[in-house]
Amino acid sequence: MSDSPDAAGAPGPGGRVEVRRSAKRRRTVSAYRDGDRTVVLLPARMTKAEEAHWVETMLARLAAKDARRPRGDEDLRRRALALSRRHLDGAARPSAVRWVTNQNGRWGSCTPLDGTIRLSHRLRELPDWVVDYVLVHELSHLLVADHSAAFWAHVNRYPLAERARGYLLGVAAAHPGLAGDADDDVAVQPEPAQRRAPARCAPRPARDAGVQLELG
Repeated sequence: MSDSPDAAGAPGPGGRVEVRRSAKRRRTVSAYRDGDRTVVLLPARMTKAEEAHWVETMLARLAAKDARRPRGDEDLRRRALALSRRHLDGAARPSAVRWVTNQNGRWGSCTPLDGTIRLSHRLRELPDWVVDYVLVHELSHLLVADHSAAFWAHVNRYPLAERARGYLLGVAAAHPGLAGDADDDVAVQPEPAQRRAPARCAPRPARDAGVQLELG
């Protein structure tokens, strides 16, 4: 017997939710995005109460998966502006914030003259709160170019600043070739003598393979 759809449910985070039940499906629950719909696949034997539980669970799983997807440059700029409003009274307003692949000597850098901020693509693999620290660090350089006490007063308004600095130092220590001082413009190793022009980091494909859970 093939999957047969129930009536479409209420709108979910990505549009409407369509529940499909199948007698062949016994021990798994799956969900995936299909355009503006979210399709949830359930065993036919489930009750309505069980259906409601698993639909909510799978929507949460998909939302968590979406949140882990690498963000593009425009998403990064909006994130930086939100951090500026939250921790720097909105005083730092970058003109552009982008991922780069050729920044091997630092986690982040900025050019106060034109208001641009660049983050190393390696930060994509680190926790969001660590990325936020690097953004606040670079945003603070738009206000104070050096590493004076006034600069650190801005940076330390981020509540997890000290913890994030320790995290970055730990990452550098655990990976050969990543030496250094997380506070030297968030450096991880010396920059090459001649710095190449920043290159945009191509975002990873946003392929939606969905999520699946096995029933107990």
